[in-house]
This record gives sequence, structure tokens and C-alpha cells, in this order.
Amino acid sequence: MLTPKMNEARCVTELNGIWDFALSGPERFEEKWMREKLEDPMPIAVPASYNDQKDDINLRSHYGWVIYQKTFFAPPCAGRRLFLRFAAVTHAAVVYLNGELLGSHKGGFLPFEFELTGKVRSGGNLLCVAVDNRVDFSTLPVGNENSIAFFGSDNPGVPSVELAKKRCRPQNRPNFDFFNYCGITRPVKLYTTPENYIADLTLVPGLDGETGTVTFAVETVGTGTVSLQILDRTGAIAAEAEGPSGCISVPHAQVWEPGHPYLYRARVCYGEDVYEQPFGIRTVEVRGTQFLLNGKPLYFKGFGKHEDSYFRGRGMDECLNVKDVSLIHWLNANSFRTSHYPYAEEMYDLCDREGILIIDEVPAVGINCGGVQNPYEVMSIRAHHREVIRDMIARDKNHPSVVMWSLANEPDTEHFPQAAYDYFYPLYELAHACDPQDRPVTLVCCQNNYLRDIITRAMDVCCLNRYYGWYNLSGDLDAACDALNTELDFWETVGKPVMFTEYGADTYPGIHNINGEMFSEEYQTEFFRRTNDEFDKRSFFIGEQIWNFADFSTVQGPMRVDGNRKGILTRDRRPKLAAHYFRQRWGNIPDFFYKQ
Repeated sequence: MLTPKMNEARCVTELNGIWDFALSGPERFEEKWMREKLEDPMPIAVPASYNDQKDDINLRSHYGWVIYQKTFFAPPCAGRRLFLRFAAVTHAAVVYLNGELLGSHKGGFLPFEFELTGKVRSGGNLLCVAVDNRVDFSTLPVGNENSIAFFGSDNPGVPSVELAKKRCRPQNRPNFDFFNYCGITRPVKLYTTPENYIADLTLVPGLDGETGTVTFAVETVGTGTVSLQILDRTGAIAAEAEGPSGCISVPHAQVWEPGHPYLYRARVCYGEDVYEQPFGIRTVEVRGTQFLLNGKPLYFKGFGKHEDSYFRGRGMDECLNVKDVSLIHWLNANSFRTSHYPYAEEMYDLCDREGILIIDEVPAVGINCGGVQNPYEVMSIRAHHREVIRDMIARDKNHPSVVMWSLANEPDTEHFPQAAYDYFYPLYELAHACDPQDRPVTLVCCQNNYLRDIITRAMDVCCLNRYYGWYNLSGDLDAACDALNTELDFWETVGKPVMFTEYGADTYPGIHNINGEMFSEEYQTEFFRRTNDEFDKRSFFIGEQIWNFADFSTVQGPMRVDGNRKGILTRDRRPKLAAHYFRQRWGNIPDFFYKQ
């Protein structure tokens, strides 16, 4: 699905701004509000999560459906097709226009659209969107379907607790450690195309010495002829071709990579329609224990991260994106993982431009029943999981910043190892089959019995989340390093690239301790220093992505003080002591040929 872009052939109108809003029921919404204006609506901003926009616990902890309404006037579209596109609605949406059902969508982090040609009228149109924020055993991310919250003891057998659980109001119980921010979180747009239009564009870059190659395929609707030009940074034509598919050469190609994010533009013409797609010429592959970008061994330096900010929650914020990328550069980092869902497209565009590498992850977090039940049997997510993999790759396939796909975060790979393998290996094959560039595929495994885990080692890159010295061997960094090295000895025998995609320590800003005890800024810094010293001894170890870039909001519970505090930056992007440590460390580690 192409991102809407304004040009000489296409018009784009944003429907962002203040919408009318109302809370609805936990299980259903009032059908009449799909045909009529809300009687006493509250104002709500789009794009943004609704949870923190009002000082009202009913929004913060709402469970179930909400209603959004917007009246709009259609742009002039005589002789044009008209489409309505939602970049993301969390977690499910049912959309009506002037009382007519347009359709529905499941999944809160990828785009969907409807054609409105012939459906709009003069004098204003009522757009209604019912949004469901519930998470359970059928959604990604996964929510618990019992009375046990993600954090805290269930206190089994305590009569008063058992009785209170039965009387507890319906609520989301996320099986994931970030707040369940919901709503219309990304832009809503109307866009027009000619009657005959470009529906999709696929670009596969390559290198043959100093010559770049671009294999292309253009999907169209209607009749007409296709032409394609490759434009360099100055706008000069570097190569051109006729036809809907083919392969063309770009002499003396400039490569895309961190520190040199050179972008070309593919300009496609089809009858009256025109579409331009920025892209980079670069190659990605795994060879032995190395991850190669443009044939050079790469070392990942970066973070797990969240779309999370005050007031907006998970709402798309281009100002915050610019700030975060600026801080990534300040820290001398080169990468992040979209933990734990695909991010807004605007962030990928910015990373393409700025030379930041992305591990792109689907929202498959929480596939774990604590070892009590087999999640691959009790959770009805298999078809949806395949759908989001296909949709994420279809959306992000042309971004040079995306260098690896992640199938899940911390699924149960230990208690039911064969079931995990049987579930995930077909998804691994699906991701490779869906990606025209055939980028490496991984899944991110949790702290587990790695001897029993047989699926993580089957991935192209072994991505590990480990908390030696925090959740286990707490406060004892000598013992933590001993355990870490014992495990790294095992991974060395696997013969694949290994990296940490999470490791860290909760740190409340401003807590200092001469002895560097837990929760102090000194402990966080020493935790990272000691752990990183062990990474540096291992030639097969190809990257460190810490948890987390910045503090973020979570469900309340006894393990969290106003959210997760593992950021090396505060939630408002102020550096902790560890940020200065990493700025120096990463400044001394090159992007390529580290440990050579």
C-alpha cells in the first residue's frame, strides 16, 4: 500500500484535528451514532491516543468501544478516484460514512483504506469510527483473559482476594509491559488519484561493483503504459526504463548506509498518474556470524524504543520523531527496534533520510502463558499473525532503513519448544517469501532456558533479551557476568550472528549512590559497562540494543514507579548518567568492521 503523497496528479487532504468523541460500552457501541451526530460529545485530538488527553480516569482506564466523529467536505474529485486512509487505529475499527458501513479492520499499527468514489455528497459528510481497545487471546498484542494482571501477585487462596476478583469491573489486562494506548493514533487522509492509477511499487536495490541495480515492479489499476526514472539527489536522471517491471543499472551508484544515507527517487508515470518513492541502493545479508550491509560487517548500536510521550500517548508526533533521531545521533547510535509494533511511516521516512537502521517488528508480544498453558494452542492468533507480517512487509518493503524483520517479542520458546518451532518457522518462511529484498528475519526471545529453545537458533540472527544483574542475580554484577559468559559460550557454538535486543536496569532519575546500588544512576551505568565488556570479547556478537531509549508509560503495578524506568533518557528526553557513558562508548565503536 502506497503512502498518500501530493503531486501534480494527486491531491491529499488531511482530516487531522479536533474530532467529536464519546465513550461507549465494553462489548458494543450504539449503532445510532453511526448515523447521527453525538448529542454531547467531548473534543479529542487526532492523531493521538485518547487516554491522556483528558484529566479523567474514565478515559485513562477505559475498556471497550469509543466513538469518533468528523464532518468533512470532499475535495474536488471530478474524474478522480477518492480514497480514505487510516494510518493506524488501535486496536480495531468499524468505519461508517453517512450511515453506510464502509468496513472494519483488526490490528492497531498498520494502515487500511476504503474507496469513497461515488459515496461522498455535497454539503458535508459524517464520518464515524467506532474503536475497540480490548486485548485478549485473539489480539496482537495479547491480553490476559483471566483476573491476573500482568504485574503483581494473584494471592491465590486468599478469600477476600478471590471474592474481589469475581466482582472486579471489566478491564484490559495486558500481557505486555507498556501502556495500552488506543484510539486514532496516526493521520487520517483523503487522497485522489486519476481513474487509471498506480496501486503499488516494489524496488529491490543491488550492487555490482560500483554499479547499482534496481529491480522494479509497478502494480496498476486500469489501462496505460508505465515509465520509470531513477533521479539522483540533484534531480538528474540516473537511469530510466519503460514497462511495468524490469531491472535497470545506475552507474557509479552512491550507496545508502549510516553516515552516508544517500537517497535516490523512483519516479513512476502511468497515464495521468505520477508517484515518487525515495529509496536507497544498499545490500543486506547474513554470512556466517556476520551481518553485512553493503558487504561490510555491521555492528548495531542502539535501543529498544517505544512510541510514547506525554499527552499524546502513542500518537504520531513528527516533532518528537525529529527530537528522538537527533538524540540517536547525539548518542552516536545507529539503530533501533520498533518494539513492539510497526511505527508510524513518518519515522521510517525520517530514518531513511538520516541513516538510522531499523529492526521492524510486528505487534506479536505477549504470546506466553507463564508455562502453565501452551499459548500456541489456547491463543487464536495464527491467522492474524500471518496477516500483520504480510501487511507490515507490504508497507515497509521499500525503506532502506529497514534491514531486518522481527516476528515477535518474547514468546514462550522454552516450555513448549516444539510447538514454538512449529508455530514460528512457517512465519519465518512467510516473511522471507513476502519480502522482495529477502532481508534477514529474527524473533526476539526472552530470558529462558536457552538449551530447550530450538526456534531462536533457527533464525537468521539470534536476538536475545537478557537481564542478568536485574531480574535475576539482582545487584550482583560479578555473578551476572559469570552467568552471561556461560550463556554466550553456548551461543558461540550455534555459529550465527548474536545480538542483545534488550538489557537494562530500572533507574529513577536523580537517585545517586556511592556504592552503585540498584535503581541508582550509578548502578545502571555500571550494569551496562560490565555487560558491554563481555560483549566486546566475542567476535560473533554483532550488536547491542539497550532497554530502553527513554522511560515510558506502563500499566500500574508494584514493579513500576510511574512507568518503566529503564530508559537512559527520561520520558521528556533528559539524559541520565548512562546516556553520557553510551555517547562516549558508541563514539569509539565504528559502524563497520568492529572487532576486525
